[in-house]
Amino acid sequence: MRTIAIDAGDTAFVFISTALVMLMTPAVGLFYGGLVRRKNIISMIALSFIAFSLVTVQWMLVGYTLVFGTDIGGVIGGLDHLGLAGVGMDGEGIPGLLFMAFQLTFAGVTLAIVTSGAAERVKISSFIVFGLLWTTLVYDPIAHWAWGGGWAQTMGVLDLAGGMAVEICSGFAALALCLVIGKRAGYGMYSMEPHNIPMTLIGGALLWFGWFGFNAGSVLSANGAAANALVTTNAAAAAGALAWLFASWYRGRPSSLGMISGAIGGLVAITPAASFVDPMGALAIGAVAGLLCYGAMLLRIKRSLDESLDAWAVHGVGGLWGTVATGVFAVAAVGGTAGLLAGNPGQLLVQVVCALAAMAYAFGMTYLLAKGVDRVMGLRVSEEEEYVGLDIAQHGESLQM
Repeated sequence: MRTIAIDAGDTAFVFISTALVMLMTPAVGLFYGGLVRRKNIISMIALSFIAFSLVTVQWMLVGYTLVFGTDIGGVIGGLDHLGLAGVGMDGEGIPGLLFMAFQLTFAGVTLAIVTSGAAERVKISSFIVFGLLWTTLVYDPIAHWAWGGGWAQTMGVLDLAGGMAVEICSGFAALALCLVIGKRAGYGMYSMEPHNIPMTLIGGALLWFGWFGFNAGSVLSANGAAANALVTTNAAAAAGALAWLFASWYRGRPSSLGMISGAIGGLVAITPAASFVDPMGALAIGAVAGLLCYGAMLLRIKRSLDESLDAWAVHGVGGLWGTVATGVFAVAAVGGTAGLLAGNPGQLLVQVVCALAAMAYAFGMTYLLAKGVDRVMGLRVSEEEEYVGLDIAQHGESLQM
């Protein structure tokens, strides 16, 4: 790799962005923690911390090299950076170690999102094994396809910050996981309403805040493209929040939970597009995301799927839309590549192919991994533990302590 001088401004910018994205993992815990029943709040937040800790170790040992090592057949990276070999304090513009840490935070929050599919019923021991396997065999390959020189990047996919690797990957993985682990005891028979919506709103606010580092930081330089990514990120979030809010209002009352879910949907959808579209395109992407994610949630309820924290509806469907929409709204004057509306239908085709491939691989491989772990260890706690609640049963703790 050609080494050039470290740029102090860019380095400081990515330092801050790394911290912002790290904050998103406990923010997911708060977001999910408010949505579960009171007896499982500690468990839900703890799963996010466990996810980040697991991924930190996995990423430093093998994950980073599987994503950013020398490409092998367009599918996976080689082992040239095993144990961070060759990743040091030099680099191109920013230190290699900083880039590694920045990407680590993406992998960590992705696994945290997947916990939605097993909320209130997963064994910690089984989740640890599943999480290590999933990050290595699902997240790492898809991230390599999009960012590490894999086949999707070679095709020319536009994916700034993880429409494929983070959003589609986590959302459809959560759907597969919920199908394997099964519904919570009593699901559909009695109310399982969120116990603390203000906590979810706080978690959503922290996610919105962290997403500025997620998207703008992915430019890896403090420049105009990063500024555009920040503006488009905020625009899409606001449009998504209002779209879901008004849609839920039309059906009944304006839901605060719907509003923040719509904001997250907008943030998800703009993730692959943020530095490739202009602010007006971002408003359109966010507004459509709010409506699509709301519709996906209604479909999930109608089909009685117990993926009740809605990672599939928000991250999966939102990420699918955002990846495809990038091929529609990309503007050459902004990101260097034109989309469908600017006369380049080929880019849309690339986006559709890559989005569908990520969806199919994430869902299929997650299903197989979950089935394997369930057969060997059992994914699910006992009926008695589920009744008592995982805070007591798994952690020996409760809110009253």
